[in-house]
Amino acid sequence: MRTAPGQHGDILDTVLPESLTSPLDRLSPREIQVLKLVVEGRTSKEIARLLGVLPTTVDTYRSRIMAKLDVGDVPALVRLAIRYRLTDL
Repeated sequence: MRTAPGQHGDILDTVLPESLTSPLDRLSPREIQVLKLVVEGRTSKEIARLLGVLPTTVDTYRSRIMAKLDVGDVPALVRLAIRYRLTDL
């Protein structure tokens, strides 16, 4: 049973404004994994070896991450990861 607007209802009926959500929520679990490794300073070759993929695949993930987060370089990725507590750097 739903309640009228303004009354107490199911918490799922409440939607947070996008400004209160993390931009990291736009990333897939694999993209988060790659982002963490990028933030640690690992190269595409190192990340590829750890994940069992090709370095070009890592580069594709990195490009998609940067596009989804609307950042232009790796230092901006690091700042964003720190801001949203993805890393303790």
